[in-house]
Amino acid sequence: MSPLKSSHRPRPSGAQTGFLMAVAAMSTVQLGSALTVPLFGQLGALGTAGLRLGWAGVLLLILIRPRRRDFTRQDLLACTVLGAVTAGMMLFFMLALTRLPLGTASALEFLGPLVVSLYGPGHGRKAWTAAAAIGVVLLTEPWHGGLDPLGAGYALAAAACWAAYILLTQRVGDSVTGLKGLAISMPVAGILGMLIAAPTISAHVTWTALWIMLALAALSPVLPFALEFLALRRLTTSAFGTLMSLEPAIAMLIGLLVLGQIPGLAPAVGIAFVVLAGIGATLTGARSTAAPAPSALRGTQPCLPEAS
Repeated sequence: MSPLKSSHRPRPSGAQTGFLMAVAAMSTVQLGSALTVPLFGQLGALGTAGLRLGWAGVLLLILIRPRRRDFTRQDLLACTVLGAVTAGMMLFFMLALTRLPLGTASALEFLGPLVVSLYGPGHGRKAWTAAAAIGVVLLTEPWHGGLDPLGAGYALAAAACWAAYILLTQRVGDSVTGLKGLAISMPVAGILGMLIAAPTISAHVTWTALWIMLALAALSPVLPFALEFLALRRLTTSAFGTLMSLEPAIAMLIGLLVLGQIPGLAPAVGIAFVVLAGIGATLTGARSTAAPAPSALRGTQPCLPEAS
């Protein structure tokens, strides 16, 4: 193809690119979770989560090497809070899974992104949020399991952390160039995760388990969190919150292809609802042109891409 013809090839919109990044992030999260399950018996749920967070923090510090002059005090505070929220999101959900069925815990945790989607900016968002909410309930079928009060509390805490994570990730991504904000928040999450998980893994961890967790940390959370940072520069928080409802459908697809788990009628209908919500959120959820980020005013390049 000639350069002249190739120059006219349509480029993906910001919303479409953000959608693809969000889907890739959710897919790697589910794959990482599937590969982590065999280690639960040795390290426990908190141990595997803590080690993944710890290795992720080390990897991002080495790969990105953030410098103090790249951040204001407000940036560092936001990154620190984001790190605490990230640790809480992963650890609380693992605790919920020790007391609740996966479907019930997932349905409760998805209340976080759905609340962000419902109350975020954008006209017509409530219709997509309603479709996503119906889809999540049908996918997870929470009525099939008992509801442990403490487990429900853990799941709701994870939901609150997830909602805060979405909002803070966009705040940090808009203020700090590149992925440097993630290189601060993830080590904070890793330190907190390791402190909490240390009592459960100190007597069970082996060198083999450590190297396996290093590989899993690169797959998840490093890759998906980086993709989410980039996606939130192209989507509104409400659109991103709605797109997160695609994750149960992705998990069900992986279960079908890898584990041979065939969904029933209700989950199949749920997939249709969340896909519809994802398409609607993508079409209406591109971020408008924003003012230059504080990093640009300090003499560095703004982190938001130009609209294509």
